[in-house]
Amino acid sequence: MNKVKIITDSTCDLGKDLAKEFDVEIVPLYVIFGDHSYEDGVEITTAEIYKKVEELGELPKTSAITTPILVDIFSKWYNEGYDIVFTGISSKMSRTYQSAVLAAEEVNPEKDRIYIVDSKNLSTGIGLLVVHACMDRDKGLSAKEIAENMAYNADRAKVQFAIERMDYLHKGGRCSGVARFVGTILSMKPIIFVRDGAMSVGRKPIGKMKVALNSMLKLLIEDKEKDNVREDVIFVTHSIAVESCAYLLPEVKKLYPNARVIETVAGGVIASHCGPGTIGILYICKEPVK
Repeated sequence: MNKVKIITDSTCDLGKDLAKEFDVEIVPLYVIFGDHSYEDGVEITTAEIYKKVEELGELPKTSAITTPILVDIFSKWYNEGYDIVFTGISSKMSRTYQSAVLAAEEVNPEKDRIYIVDSKNLSTGIGLLVVHACMDRDKGLSAKEIAENMAYNADRAKVQFAIERMDYLHKGGRCSGVARFVGTILSMKPIIFVRDGAMSVGRKPIGKMKVALNSMLKLLIEDKEKDNVREDVIFVTHSIAVESCAYLLPEVKKLYPNARVIETVAGGVIASHCGPGTIGILYICKEPVK
């Protein structure tokens, strides 16, 4: 059986240290300000993006990975004898998935060594799938088996983010239901759900950010009471939400002392669409998420 290489894109928000730990290749998407394009996480950081937004008074655009880039990457590992499993940002949010499908068909027309999985997710919702795929790889599973498990987990990844400010989501147009709230309830800190590959407003807590954080914790507690959480890896991912993370992270660790609870900082693409202060709890459920 061939060795397996797990490849993902920069929207997984795993960061360089975790990518190295799990031996994952991360391919950057692009963050665009005017005529300048930056590789996400390579040529620009989340903090630098927010600084540019303040300076320029406009949000950046983001761009998918192209097929030729993925052909080059897939070809390298394929020619070295690896089978490949790739996942990235949800097919409903980016053309990256389609680029990967086309690249796989070009490199491996027999479709027996490169597997493309729609994460139906973003941020460390993708990261969860990748980490579990790496665990499967280390157990000796084949690329096909890893991809099948990844698709299974994609329907069970529970992802929710508390949004401190709605202007990024509103201007980016990526989240259904945000527009009607902007400018009407300024104290709202909506909880954004990612379900079946798309974002929507799941809950609408009013008040300070701590109210929204407690609302997310309540969701986690509800799943715990139903014995619906896989207690291996849980992510707390934020977009420079230091104070919120200092409150949320210990609470999650108290609830799940046996899990590996990992703090990550959202990369450039996610930051561009969700804005500063965003923070989420992400985990795999035992049952499909609805």
